Amino acid sequence: MENSGLVVHGQSAPFSTALRSLVNNPWHSDICFVVGQERQEVFAHRCLLACRCNFFQRLLGPGVPSPVVLSTVPAEAFLAVLEFLYTNSVKLHRHSVLEVLTAAVEYGLEELGELCLEFVVKVLDVELVCEALQVAVSFGLGALQERCITFIEAHSQEVLRTRGFLELSATALLPVLRSDKLCVDETELIQAARSWARVGAAVLDQPVAEVAAPVVRELRLALLAPAELSALEEQNRREPFIPVEQIVEAWKCHALQRGDAARSAPCRRRRGTLPRDHHRFLDFRFK
Repeated sequence: MENSGLVVHGQSAPFSTALRSLVNNPWHSDICFVVGQERQEVFAHRCLLACRCNFFQRLLGPGVPSPVVLSTVPAEAFLAVLEFLYTNSVKLHRHSVLEVLTAAVEYGLEELGELCLEFVVKVLDVELVCEALQVAVSFGLGALQERCITFIEAHSQEVLRTRGFLELSATALLPVLRSDKLCVDETELIQAARSWARVGAAVLDQPVAEVAAPVVRELRLALLAPAELSALEEQNRREPFIPVEQIVEAWKCHALQRGDAARSAPCRRRRGTLPRDHHRFLDFRFK
């Protein structure tokens, strides 16, 4: 009869503590990384990284000299990645979790990525949500993008005033502007989009209208009252932001006063749209 064995386990806490003590410890280290813009030295052990992560297995192949420069990942995030690889646990912080998530995605660490996503959802707030949305869009994290959009819909006015909103890419801003559930009036949304475009124009050294071009079509000018639309048109003459033909289309909606215009996005009210007299011609809910 074949002998059968039994796997028994010792205490996990001392084992985890011992491995954690090796994180960024030069003792018996055989590889050094130079990490982040601050070029911080971080010590590690090739065999452990290689057996835990395919990215490092490829990176630290035979003959790779030390140090290895990883300039795009901040030191704090990289140390969190090492902590996870050494101990299979990690202490996450609100201010750096998105950088850890980015590193997890880039290094193919799915379990660490899931832990980061769970943490982000728990700590998501007005100041963090746009940065989280940008990460979600950049890496195709659909579930996180959906959570961020839902949060922005519920806290629209506060989010539009944040620095994170002004720093969104056009690709990340598009799903925000396409939402029917934003709790903000179109006048405020237009002003926020203009501020966003001004910041981008300054950073990219491009005209405001050129920066705004990928997103400005999502603004629903037909929701503005005639006086508001006239004021916007005048401002647009002084500082081009919205294509002239888009303003003309909004005036046509006013002139036609047809309820079937509600089928098109430029005439649909958002959740936070303030009522105006002409909306009864544009929106079926006024019928």
